[in-house]
Amino acid sequence: MYIGVDGGGTKTAFVLMDKECNILATHQGETGSYLAIGIDAVRKNLEQGINTILSSANVGRADVNYAFFGLPCYGEDQTMQQELDLLPSAIIDQSKYACNNDTVCGWAGSLACADGINIVSGTGSISYGQNKGTSARCGGWGELFGDEGSGYWISREGLNVFTKMADGRLEISILHQMLREHLKLTRDLDLPGIVLDKWLGERRKIASISTVVCEAARAGDAHAIDIYNRAGIELAEIVEATRRQAGFDDQETVKLSYSGGIFNSEDMILNPLKNALKSNYELIKPRFSPVIGAALYAAKLDGQTFDEQTLSNLD
Repeated sequence: MYIGVDGGGTKTAFVLMDKECNILATHQGETGSYLAIGIDAVRKNLEQGINTILSSANVGRADVNYAFFGLPCYGEDQTMQQELDLLPSAIIDQSKYACNNDTVCGWAGSLACADGINIVSGTGSISYGQNKGTSARCGGWGELFGDEGSGYWISREGLNVFTKMADGRLEISILHQMLREHLKLTRDLDLPGIVLDKWLGERRKIASISTVVCEAARAGDAHAIDIYNRAGIELAEIVEATRRQAGFDDQETVKLSYSGGIFNSEDMILNPLKNALKSNYELIKPRFSPVIGAALYAAKLDGQTFDEQTLSNLD
C-alpha cells in the first residue's frame, strides 16, 4: 500500500492506495506550509492526517510500503532541508518515505508519472518535469519578485490597471466597474485600505481577484484580455526553461500538462499558453489530481509499475 500527501498553502490532501490502484481512504487537513504555521504545526497536521487515513482503512503503519510527501517550499531554504526531510519520521520509518516539493505531485498526477512537464498556475506559478530520470523545476520564486502568470500576478496586474483608470491614466473600462463591485468600494482610493489594511496583503485573497479579471476578459475587456495573454507568455517561458533544464531533445514532442486554479479559466489561459510555446508539445488534460500523483510517485519510488488497466481503476 502507498500513501500520497499533497501539501499546499491552504490545505493538505492525504490518500491511501493499494497496489491495484484502489483508493482505500482520503483525508483533507490544514495547510502544509511551515512558513504559514510553523514546523511543529505542520508535523502535527501530517501525523493527524496519516493516522486518520490508516484508521479509516483499518490499516497499520507497518502495512504501508512507501509514502511520498509533497511539501510547500521544499528545497527553497537549505537551512530547513534536513528538518523538512525528518518531518514524517515520527509517523513512518525513514526508509519508507521521501519528501520533495509539492509541484512533483502535480506532475505525477497530471501525467501519471510519465516523462514530460507540468505547469502550475494557482496562487503562485511553478513547473516541474522529468526526462529519463533527470528532473527540473522552474519558477516558484514567490509573489514579491516572481510567480509570473499566477493568480496573484494576474490580480496584481488587474489592480494596477484599476489604479491607472482611477487616476485617469487609462480610460475607464468594465474591469474597473467589476473590481469596484467585487471589492465593495465606495470610492477608488479605498482600495489600499481593503488590500493592505483589512486583508493585510494576504496572497490568497489577492490571488482570488484573478477570477474578476477573467470575467472581465470574457466580457471583452481589452485590458483584462491583455493580462491573460501576457500570463500565457510568462507561463510558456517557464515551460520552455524547464524543457531545457530537463534535457529534452529539441526535435521531440514533449508531453505538457497543467494544474492550478487559473486553468479553470480554460481557453482564456490555455490559448495564450499554446500560442506562446516555441517548441513541440502534446498538451494533455491532467489525468489525476496531485494527491493521487503523490501516491503514484510513492509507488514509483518503491519500484512499482502499473499497466493501463490498473491505472484505469483510478479513473
